[in-house]
Amino acid sequence: MKVKLIAHTPEPEKLVAAAAKNCYSATDVDGVLEGLTPEKTERFVEMLSEIGHESPIEHASFTFAIEGVSRSLLAQITRHRMASFSVQSQRYVRAHGFEYVVPPAIDKIPAARKQFIKAMEDDQRTYEALTETLMQGYLDELLEQGVPEKKARSDAEKHAIEDARYVMPNACTTRIVMTANARSLKNFFALRCCNRAQWEIRALAEEMYRLTYAAAPTLFSHCGPACVDGACSEGKMSCGKAAEVRAHYQMLRGDAATE
Repeated sequence: MKVKLIAHTPEPEKLVAAAAKNCYSATDVDGVLEGLTPEKTERFVEMLSEIGHESPIEHASFTFAIEGVSRSLLAQITRHRMASFSVQSQRYVRAHGFEYVVPPAIDKIPAARKQFIKAMEDDQRTYEALTETLMQGYLDELLEQGVPEKKARSDAEKHAIEDARYVMPNACTTRIVMTANARSLKNFFALRCCNRAQWEIRALAEEMYRLTYAAAPTLFSHCGPACVDGACSEGKMSCGKAAEVRAHYQMLRGDAATE
């Protein structure tokens, strides 16, 4: 997995403070912005967190480049609807020797790992064979229709990989560009940084949190699982490791702050 924060709103905390200040001010935009020193900005953003006024933080957005994650993760992350996603297409990109994610639980058991890798290799062979079969069928049809051979071969391959992708596994890796506003990210971190989240998306959420905290520490100071700053929200399903989770996030914030 590789995660990079490739863009974000300039001075995100100042923008959030200005948007919030606008709600309580009778002055114009210049007056709203005037006097927003770093200290005042920090106090304003902290106040928003304390009183639960979250709509102003929607004005700050963050864009991530995410690589080496599985299609299984893709199915989970796109359930977060208040975000924008651009995903590498299996319809237009032919998967020659596709890479895949091996779950740690499978990786640590030699027999399970052997079975898993065999399944991936079988899927690759099936995908390639099916692609070639479909390509030939489409090519014959297009040539019969009088389509020039060069164009026919190109179109045949596009049609072939469009349908051959149906045999590709959830473990197959993909690339994602994701943009979300700060409020949506806070919700994402609350749900996906939790120990009850699936391991791969939890690892992604933690890395995204580390990057956003480094960019806007006040804005994201009270983020992560519910137990980091309060009581666990999972009830009987709690992992029972709140103290351990809090210590982990203190370390995570400390590491991000040094960057």
